[in-house]
Amino acid sequence: MTTAAPTDHGFTGLTGWAADLLLSVGDVGIGLLVLVEVVVPPIPSEAILPFAGYLTQTGSLSLVGLIVWSTVGAWLGGLVYYAAGRALGMERAVRMVAATRLITREDLDRGVTWFERHGRPSVLFGRMIPGVRSVISIPAGAARMGVVTFSVLTLVGSGLWNGMLIGVGAALGTEHERLEQYLGHLDLVVYGALGVAVAVLVGRRVHEARAARSATRSSQASPPPPSSPSTSSTPSRGTSS
Repeated sequence: MTTAAPTDHGFTGLTGWAADLLLSVGDVGIGLLVLVEVVVPPIPSEAILPFAGYLTQTGSLSLVGLIVWSTVGAWLGGLVYYAAGRALGMERAVRMVAATRLITREDLDRGVTWFERHGRPSVLFGRMIPGVRSVISIPAGAARMGVVTFSVLTLVGSGLWNGMLIGVGAALGTEHERLEQYLGHLDLVVYGALGVAVAVLVGRRVHEARAARSATRSSQASPPPPSSPSTSSTPSRGTSS
């Protein structure tokens, strides 16, 4: 494993941060980033892996090492959600992950639907679909898919996806400006996605608070239900003549 000084890359922003980590830690760094990307979206492998591939052409990192470590990172990240689904069951695991606000309930439901529709192949191909690859492990664990089967499908799918993205960067060779332009656009997309996520989170909290206040006012304004007329159990006394 080879490393270079973090200041050698010349990138800035999110890509520059990833470059610093990769050049400081080496091949293992990409595995760490991919692991975090699977567990805590939306760290973008679409930005990190092509840059890592580019670094292999400068002699800073190993092509084989990057593919291996990125695939191991994706597998370990997948095991986190697999274990949650297996231990808690589908609904409880989905509720728990949705409560963290790291992944939306819509994305979780989409992953569940994908798994229910396609079964085992969804674990393989889901690793290549953004928004699905992070959550497909939950229904796989809840369905008690064998850990060996899950691991093989995850390793193969993640290896193909990561290898393709790393290969894109490697194919650019030393064309630093073209890669920087590509990653710069992705930086803007990622920052925009983060901004939208924050706005959605704030809007959801405001909507929930308003709904709770409205429900409270409605319950206070509603008159109590009329009580049923009580009947006397004492028989009426007649008058004597």
